[in-house]
Amino acid sequence: MSVTSLLLPVLVQVALTFALMAWMWKLRIGALKSREVTFKDIALREPAWPARVTQVGNCFHNQLELPVLFYVLVAFTLITRTNDIVFVVLAWVFVLARLVHAYIHTDSNDVQSRFYAMAASFTVLIAMWMTFAVRILSAGA
Repeated sequence: MSVTSLLLPVLVQVALTFALMAWMWKLRIGALKSREVTFKDIALREPAWPARVTQVGNCFHNQLELPVLFYVLVAFTLITRTNDIVFVVLAWVFVLARLVHAYIHTDSNDVQSRFYAMAASFTVLIAMWMTFAVRILSAGA
């Protein structure tokens, strides 16, 4: 498989993260301009942001947590040249689950649905890591 085929889902995940960051900043600046909060209110990361700002901010922060292990795995996969169709498909499933999670988180914020989307991305990522580990460990044997 080509490098591009595996990097495309990574680029989509990065775009999602940047889009959420921009949305969060826009909401935060709006809350400051409208004086819903002041700089003093949020100077030490107190939970003084309005609910919508917090909701989008938390979604952004979620994209900095689990996806880190995805980014590391993609780098390892490319370095070790173990990329194949299985990894590409799993990478897309992971990213699609992250997109669904972000949509739920910033829309209805239904915790049960959000949990299922998170669990799906977590499960796929574990499968990717296990596949990678087996390949690497069996190649060294």
